[in-house]
Amino acid sequence: MASATAVPGLRPSQQPLLWVALGLAALYLPSYWDAAHGLWQTDEFGHAPLILIIAGWLFWQVRHPVASAPVAPRQGSGWLLLALGLALYALGRTAGVSSVEFASQLFIAAALLLLLKGTQALRLAWFPVFYLVFMVPLPGTLIDAMTEPLKHWISIIVVDVLHLFGYPIGRTGVMITVGQYELLVADACSGLNSMFSLAALGALFIHIMGRKSRLHTALLVLSIVPIAFAANIVRVISLVLITYHFGDAAGQGFLHGAAGIVLMLVALAAFFVLDWVLARWLTDRQAPGIVRA
Repeated sequence: MASATAVPGLRPSQQPLLWVALGLAALYLPSYWDAAHGLWQTDEFGHAPLILIIAGWLFWQVRHPVASAPVAPRQGSGWLLLALGLALYALGRTAGVSSVEFASQLFIAAALLLLLKGTQALRLAWFPVFYLVFMVPLPGTLIDAMTEPLKHWISIIVVDVLHLFGYPIGRTGVMITVGQYELLVADACSGLNSMFSLAALGALFIHIMGRKSRLHTALLVLSIVPIAFAANIVRVISLVLITYHFGDAAGQGFLHGAAGIVLMLVALAAFFVLDWVLARWLTDRQAPGIVRA
């Protein structure tokens, strides 16, 4: 006799996945809807929908290995993580704390893998689960504490670099004066959030490249913050030059958004170059010596 909760047309092994998908949709579709009409429309967290799409793609990539993993549910740790995730979701949703609400995704995703398949499935899907962390909005206090020093140093470097090329440029704090124009180095241009989105790009790059050398991977990981910082400098320099040569309207209009694309392209190019250099360097170091007769 078929179960009352069985769905016609689905194999028994697929039934739990359907109910899991419906449960996740019931939990997070309202959260995504609210964020799409608020949080995700800001410059600081506009990258979150892209992170969600990438995370979905990453889960899709590991679907076959996870499905092939032995079924060995970890009831204790699975239910504990699920309870923690649901508690965080309820707290964040009711209190309006987006950081807590979206952080619950990591715990719930890990819990479901443990409950449905077991430890090996979680080990196979660890990176997609981890990647959800880049959807979590950073707390405002952390942003304020770290953004001001970042803006300060970027302003100094931008002014010093352009001064070397003869531009009439100066600064007062994070206010840059170039010619007749004044530009405020805003949080979105050089703050922690842009570095967070670039860290997401770097983590994805490292995962896709899949280098077997631990030293290679470690050096790429350590390069994420310096590359993100340098890319922000290039972005601010671009905006200053656009404003100086084409006027304030150009600097604040379409070209301002295009500078964000420049930011990502510069960071991606830097990751490719560094990866290539490390691959050549580590190969040369590990290559056995050639004995000639």
